[in-house]
Amino acid sequence: MLIGDQWITSDTDALDSVNPANGSINCRITTASAAHVDAAVSAAREAASAKSWRDMLPHVRAQILGRISDGIRAHSDELARLQMIENGKVLSECKAQVASAASTYRYYAAVCETLGSEIPPSRGDYLSMTAYEPYGIVAAITPWNSPMTMEAQKIAPALAAGNAVLLKPSEVTPSVGLAVARIALEAGLPPGILNVLPGSGAVTGNAIIHHAGVRMVSFTGGTQTGRNIATVAAQRLIPVALELGGKSPHIIFDDANLDAAVNGVVDGIFEGSGQSCVAGSRLFVHRKVLDRVLQMLVDRANALRVDLPDAQGAQMGPVAGFRHRERIESIVESARREGGEILAGGVRPGEERLASGAFYRPTVITGLDNHATAVREEIFGPVLCVLPFDDEEDLVFQANDTAFGLASGIWTANYQRAWRVARALEAGLVWINTYKQLSIATPFGGFKESGIGREKGVTGVRLYQQSKGIYWSMNPANLPL
Repeated sequence: MLIGDQWITSDTDALDSVNPANGSINCRITTASAAHVDAAVSAAREAASAKSWRDMLPHVRAQILGRISDGIRAHSDELARLQMIENGKVLSECKAQVASAASTYRYYAAVCETLGSEIPPSRGDYLSMTAYEPYGIVAAITPWNSPMTMEAQKIAPALAAGNAVLLKPSEVTPSVGLAVARIALEAGLPPGILNVLPGSGAVTGNAIIHHAGVRMVSFTGGTQTGRNIATVAAQRLIPVALELGGKSPHIIFDDANLDAAVNGVVDGIFEGSGQSCVAGSRLFVHRKVLDRVLQMLVDRANALRVDLPDAQGAQMGPVAGFRHRERIESIVESARREGGEILAGGVRPGEERLASGAFYRPTVITGLDNHATAVREEIFGPVLCVLPFDDEEDLVFQANDTAFGLASGIWTANYQRAWRVARALEAGLVWINTYKQLSIATPFGGFKESGIGREKGVTGVRLYQQSKGIYWSMNPANLPL
């Protein structure tokens, strides 16, 4: 772990980093106890209150963020492989996510240097202005599916806002956060401004969110964990940002470009082995084109190359762990029991070279209604449930009939219809004739149980700041003679 500028190693309660592609142990990682969390908060408090950081001019802070971006690019191959061996994403996707993380630090360097404040019109004999202050110490708790991008999306704006950060990476993927923290120190980030505390949610995470020195929590992960964090934050009266689960509806109307739509659906659910919060896991297809779309989906799912993540041409690697694969298998089995028909996948691949890894074939299920377990629950795996619809009203009702509201996709040639449906969908993100098109400059977050707050964009910095109103009297009688 990293506390201040000290790299701390201990065998006590160490955790194993396991390669899901073959079951081997990558390394053993030190875990943070409550005492370590307390030490990290002390280091962060001292660093955040130091004049050198507190009064650092924005363009100077931006230069540090820019150097972190450069360092990530310089170590891109190493970082991509670190992520690959811990969560099983194919190497090409890991490389793309490293590039995205570097761009995130570069973007927030620009925001840090250029973001202004407000002077509202006067309503009296005074001048008022808005100043934005950091919270002080921010906790960033991140998931295992995309640690490179998820950690950058929290750390970069939190630093741009002037905070110190306690990063608790997932116990499944701790190595990337540690590597980026080393790069940040080399880039000139003052020690204590970024601390990395690997460990379990039950011990390390719990100690972080309960610590009186932590003034804001940003979490990406499961909805139940997010609900637990929100409960603690409510008791402590501190703000939270929660980016939680999804069961995103992906919609194909009968006038859509079916080739493009099916390609978007396949990428939207099977990229990253379906382990994405925005995965389009519920596909609604107009009944007129249902049979054609199903056949196209089956053909493309069966043609996807499931292989070792660094194999040439691999399109899907393993899921992130063996227990996670067992959960996916149990939900697919529930679909069989509830009358679903498995049109593709539903099994582990048969190749001998993949037998020791947590691999699972891309799976297409039909014949279920909107109340089936596989349709209601977030599977977080390469499983697509396909449901028909007859008209726009029926579609919107089914699409919104979920506890989640993170993302959605619409394929149609009718832009008036696309607008109507986009506005009617209860989701924080709508793609039209595309899917998983993401930009660090566009705010991101969910409706309903998919979360609270918006990351990314200029508002991504404001998320980690609190506003302060400052009033200046313009009445000459109040000024010194």
